[in-house]
Amino acid sequence: MKKYFFSFIDDAIWIFRDLTRQRTKSMFDHPFFATLKAAHDKWGLKTQINLFYRTDYYYGMDEFNLSEMTDAYKAEWEASSDWLKLGFHSYQEFPDNPHVNASYEDMKKLFTMIRDEVVRFAGEKSFTYGVVPHWIPVSLEGCRALRDCGAEIVCVTAGDAIEYEDIPKGSDFAYSGRILCNRTPEARVFSWAARKASFSVCGYNHFSDHELFNNDKVLGYVFDEKTGLKFKKLDDNFDLNNYNPVELRKELSRRKNDTLICIGNHEQYFFSDYFVYEPDYSDRIYEMAKILIEEEGRECIFIEDLARMDEGNITVKSL
Repeated sequence: MKKYFFSFIDDAIWIFRDLTRQRTKSMFDHPFFATLKAAHDKWGLKTQINLFYRTDYYYGMDEFNLSEMTDAYKAEWEASSDWLKLGFHSYQEFPDNPHVNASYEDMKKLFTMIRDEVVRFAGEKSFTYGVVPHWIPVSLEGCRALRDCGAEIVCVTAGDAIEYEDIPKGSDFAYSGRILCNRTPEARVFSWAARKASFSVCGYNHFSDHELFNNDKVLGYVFDEKTGLKFKKLDDNFDLNNYNPVELRKELSRRKNDTLICIGNHEQYFFSDYFVYEPDYSDRIYEMAKILIEEEGRECIFIEDLARMDEGNITVKSL
């Protein structure tokens, strides 16, 4: 059996501001996109970029949103749509866990806003319906909205969930506001050891580890009867931003027998004025592609491709 992996880049908006303002002759003249194209041309890397609708005030008042994005590169986007996709993420970077109590109307509106702008400047084929929500948690009504917007597969959290009221007194819990603001019944917390935090937020798209059966390491998905969505667990701890090229090789060696490897990173770390800038950002992507595709012979796929695979499917009862 072939072994697969998929890669994605979260929190993207600054690169689109760059393209709009710099107006390079080709979008691949921008060093960020040049990196992705080089990795594709040499090793066959496919990448899904998950978009914010707008920049966040946290980084200053130099505002930009997707409605301003130039359509000058639409032909290049369309020509590259077999290996470069754009997907939904969130309105902006902050607050954390923005969708945990989302209403149907708000989620549908936001998804449509992002999708319509992508279609305008990059074409329909460039948009993916494989969804990596910002911070992952989504409410039940938010999940229903995603389904009605055409989402095929949505990422989930997994672990031992507990009710917010049952958190031990004195515990350090930084997400109270996100749980309590417009709280829905499914908004809870869970122990997320991979994030080295006592608790993190979870919404409707959350399952116990028992229900998922190591779902992050197999092909296929979990089918949810109540929403009609297909759900997929990402590898909680495989963020490329956490591994330099040497560390990455060691980690991938440890995982070489996994049927599926999913690796993500974040756009911001590419920029030199970001507070945790990674000067070897491109080298990490190259090393990832070299090891997984050239050396291990894996096939790179998109998240949405998993929704069309039959292996690993489990039907679960909804909350």
